[in-house]
Order: sequence, then C-alpha cells, then structure tokens
Amino acid sequence: MSRVEPARTEPARAEPERGHAPTARRPGPLWTFGLFRSELVVTFRRWRTLVLLAVLAAVPPLVGTAVRIETGDGGADGGGGGGGPAFINQITNNGLFLVFTALAVTLPFFLPMAVGVVAGDSIAGEAGTGTLRYLLVAPAGRTRLLLAKFTAVWAFCLAATLTVAASALATGALLFPLGEVTLLSGTTVPLTEGLLRALAIAVVVAASLIGVAALGLFLSTLTDSGVAAMAATVGLLITVQIVGAIPQLDAVHPYLFPHHWMSFADLLRDPVYWEDLLDNLTLQGLYAAVFGSAAWARLTHRDMTV
Repeated sequence: MSRVEPARTEPARAEPERGHAPTARRPGPLWTFGLFRSELVVTFRRWRTLVLLAVLAAVPPLVGTAVRIETGDGGADGGGGGGGPAFINQITNNGLFLVFTALAVTLPFFLPMAVGVVAGDSIAGEAGTGTLRYLLVAPAGRTRLLLAKFTAVWAFCLAATLTVAASALATGALLFPLGEVTLLSGTTVPLTEGLLRALAIAVVVAASLIGVAALGLFLSTLTDSGVAAMAATVGLLITVQIVGAIPQLDAVHPYLFPHHWMSFADLLRDPVYWEDLLDNLTLQGLYAAVFGSAAWARLTHRDMTV
C-alpha cells in the first residue's frame, strides 16, 4: 500500500497592494540644483573656457590703445548713427563708449565663436571622454541634463559679454575721461544712467547669442567628437555671416540669427527704439525653440551605452 505524502506548500508570494504600483523615485530639487551647479563648475573650470574669456578680455585694451594712439588728446565729433564707427568717434569724449565699441567689434565673430566652441563641446565632449553614458542614466533624467547644459552655455554667454564690457570699462576709464553720456539721439544723461544702459546692453548682447548656443548644442548631440561639433558650429556661423553679407540674398536675411545683433544700439536712444530689439529677442527665442527641441529629440533617443 503506497504511502500518501503530505502536499507541499509553497511560500506565498508577496503581491503589491492594489492601487499602489511601484514608482521610480524622482530626484528632488536639491539634486536638480546640484546638477545645474555641477555643470556650471565644470564649464568654468575648463582651461578652454578660461582662455576664451582671457582672449575676449584682451580685445577692448587693443581697441582703446589704437584709438588713443590715433586721436592723441584730441576730441571727436559726438554725432553719428548706431554703428561701430559712431561709437569709436565718441570714445575720446567719454571712455564709456569703449564698452559699446568693444561689444560691436566682438559680436559679429569673436563672441559667437567662443559660444560655439563651448556649446559644441557640451555634449559631444562628454561622449568623447565616455562620461555621457553615466549622465544619461542619472536619476535627474535627460531633459534636466539638457536644460543644465543649455543653462551652462548661456551662463558662458553672459560671462563672456560681461567680461568684454568690464574690460572695456576699465580701459576706457584709464585712457579717456568719464562723465555725462550723450546718447545717439543727442540727449545727455548722467554717468550712472549710462552705466545702467551699458549693463542692459551687455545682457541684450548675451541674449542675442542664444540662437548660436542652441545651434551648437544641437550639433553637439549629433557626434561623439567635441572637435567636430565645435568646427561645425563655427563653420555654420561663418557661412551664415557670408550669406548675410550677400545683397542678392536679402530675402533670407531677416531669418538669419545675426540679422538684428546690432539692434542693441537702440538702447542708446531717447526714447528707446524697441522694434528691432524685440525682433532680435523673438528670433533668438525661435532658434532656441527649434534647435533646443531637435537636441532634446536626439538626446532622448540616444543609446544608453554610447
């Protein structure tokens, strides 16, 4: 007669409670702030960034010294329009105009080139060194990573512009007199108001570089070579500048990101001409939206193992 063995009982499996599906932990605000701060520290600790800022800071003394040698102690006519030559004509009367001249000289090429180098290396440089794979799986998520990168690049835009402005102000105060500022419209304002207008112009110039920053960030997501991304960004910048200088292509000029760059001179008028300034900021915002979205789409579909 066969022996009946007792039935085996398996341990009960713990089932998740209904209505309480497991969820991934989201990073808190302190973690997100740490990511932004880390990106800023990494950006401004690189030797490349410091060298770019040093080169930009050297431009105003060169311009101021050249104007001082050419004009000696003589004054110049304070009239003129809103371009670079009009600013140069007023430097000898007021050293504050060296700030506007230096920004007008560096904005067409030096400032956007420096921004293109930093933006082009922002993601491609991480991929080249192998650290991007760790950043992509970080709990902050890829969207926060992209926003942190873009914030760091725009912080460099602001730092680069303020570096040029501060260097120009120091040089102008050393080589030329400072005093009441005669605006391009002929109105005279106190030096304090002139300094405030100079600060506003520096911020507007930094905002004018948002389009270049977004373009460089997008190109940085397309390659694992930081050098290739930087070269592509600077190459496109030069190409756009050439297209903007061809009269036969004037139909496309209003859609190029450098088209309204010199509109910052309208802040030196009384009353201020806002039309070109707002057109410039709108155009930069459009470039940021288009290329920022393209960079987000590329980064969010990027292989984690890359």
